[in-house]
Amino acid sequence: MTEDTDDILNLLPARLKEARRAKGLSLEAVANLSGVSRSMVSQIERGESSPTISTLWNLTRALQVDFAGLLDGTKAEDQIEVLRKAEVPSIDNMGQNCRIRILSPPEEAGGHEVYDIRFDTGGALHSQPHMRGAQEQLTVLEGDVSVTSGNATSELTQGDTARYNADVAHSIASLGGPARVFLIVKNA
Repeated sequence: MTEDTDDILNLLPARLKEARRAKGLSLEAVANLSGVSRSMVSQIERGESSPTISTLWNLTRALQVDFAGLLDGTKAEDQIEVLRKAEVPSIDNMGQNCRIRILSPPEEAGGHEVYDIRFDTGGALHSQPHMRGAQEQLTVLEGDVSVTSGNATSELTQGDTARYNADVAHSIASLGGPARVFLIVKNA
C-alpha cells in the first residue's frame, strides 16, 4: 500500500463518525438508512474493519456526503451542501393536481420538514392530523391559496404567510389558478 492509501484508511473511520454525528444520526439510524449492519458501521468507525467500495458507497449515500469529499482534507464546516434541482425528490401522487418537492434532508422527516408545493388550477392537498403539537408555516410564492386548519379558513395571496396547527385535519387549495407555496412542517 502507498502512503496516500494508508492516510486515507486512517482518515476514513473518523470522517464517517464525524459525518454521522454532524447529521445527528445514531448507529442504528445509519444502519437502517444504508442497509449496512449496525455492528459493521461501528467496526468501521472504530477502524476495526475496512469497508468494501459498495459498503462505503451505501454509507456515504445514507449520510448524504460526497464519496470523494469524505476523504479529502476539507473540514465539514468549510463545505456547502448543494442539492441540484434534478436531484430534489418529489411526490406526484399525493393530493390532487399538485407536485410536492422535498427540500429537507430525509433524516429530518417527522421533525422539521421543508416543502416546495406547486398547485395546478383546482389543486389541493388535504392532510390528516400530524402528531400532537405539530405546526405548519406556509408562505405563498405565486398565486392565491386557501388554508384550512380544523374549522378555521383563511385566503392568502402572493407574499402572505400563515402559521397554523397541523395536529388537526388541514388543507391547502389553489384559488382561481395555479399557485406555489413554501411549507415548513414542525412536529413537536
